[in-house]
Amino acid sequence: MPDHPEISVVMPCLNEAETLAMCIRKAMEGFRCAEVNGEVVVADNGSTDGSQSIAEACGARVISVEAKGYGNALRGGISAACGRWVIMGDADDSYDFSQIRPFVEKLREGNDLVMGCRMPSGGGMIKPGAMPWKHRWIGNPALSFIGRLFFKCPARDFHCGLRAFSKTAFERIDMRTTGMEFASEMVIKATLHGLRIAEVPITLHPDGRSRAPHLRSWRDGWRHLRFMLLFSPRWLFLYPGILLSVLGLLGHILLVTGEFRISKIVLSTGSLMASSMLLLVGIQLVSFAFFTKVFAVSEGLLPPNRTLLKIQKALTLEWGMALGLFLGAIGILLFGGALRNWQLVGFQALSLSENLHRIIPASTLIVSGTQILFGSFFIGVLGLKSRE
Repeated sequence: MPDHPEISVVMPCLNEAETLAMCIRKAMEGFRCAEVNGEVVVADNGSTDGSQSIAEACGARVISVEAKGYGNALRGGISAACGRWVIMGDADDSYDFSQIRPFVEKLREGNDLVMGCRMPSGGGMIKPGAMPWKHRWIGNPALSFIGRLFFKCPARDFHCGLRAFSKTAFERIDMRTTGMEFASEMVIKATLHGLRIAEVPITLHPDGRSRAPHLRSWRDGWRHLRFMLLFSPRWLFLYPGILLSVLGLLGHILLVTGEFRISKIVLSTGSLMASSMLLLVGIQLVSFAFFTKVFAVSEGLLPPNRTLLKIQKALTLEWGMALGLFLGAIGILLFGGALRNWQLVGFQALSLSENLHRIIPASTLIVSGTQILFGSFFIGVLGLKSRE
């Protein structure tokens, strides 16, 4: 290993004896072509096929990582890397490590994260047999689109495994995941932290191994999608919640005084009940959006957000309590009015439709006021750590 490597190529390894030597040799060639002083770090995750001996014989440094998982292996290898910059990539010979010069150039330009792009739309190339059709035409485009939509990430190939980054930037984003979600977390957090991200076209080659890959298409695809949803409270909770709340509120405005007709369609008590459901679910989802965001920021899962801080300062616990109590009080008054009408007829049967048009709005206000009241307390508890 060089005394002072400028760059470290980190390869996660789990029984890669067939292709590991070729990947290491190509990385060494890449150092020469890029005119950079580098090292190869093999993060072994419990290989039983002699991969460790092969790596050492080829001049790589082997780091044993006991905790299983793609993310664990990479975190262990990156932590042990001595270079100022790190290039990570799979050891299955699908990535050509001899072609790392464009990554090095982008790093020297000051970029924090340099993503490889396999997709032709970004200038990349996928050799025949290198990527299953469902990954090329469904999984990768869909997940990349969602990543750009949710997080405004500039990368067109969100899950390319060949990428380079500065070690200081990696330490700053504080990676947490242990499995395949590691790839998504890195890009998402780099974007949220405002790091400088670039992309270079690469060629994806067919997997050089005779065995099946560790990747499981549907399982790992769902894990990536689930992670992106969990990391985006806006799209998971806030936007659906706002939509449902608006629809529910509109239904109440139209139906609170009685039936509403659209041509031959009559909206009445049933529609008012449905509007109540939409409004209550919408309020709950909006609350979940704030709960999740405050918790994620306080635990360091997401970076501090200026908009969130402004909202927290404006909508204090006292304001939330006041709004919740106000809505609840109106609901109780309406409910009292309905009881008064019932009393006036001697507590006998009332018109079902007329009675429900009073009871449903009253119940909706009481429940929504209760949600806001106690939700304000919950956000206050979550915000204690972030305010400290």
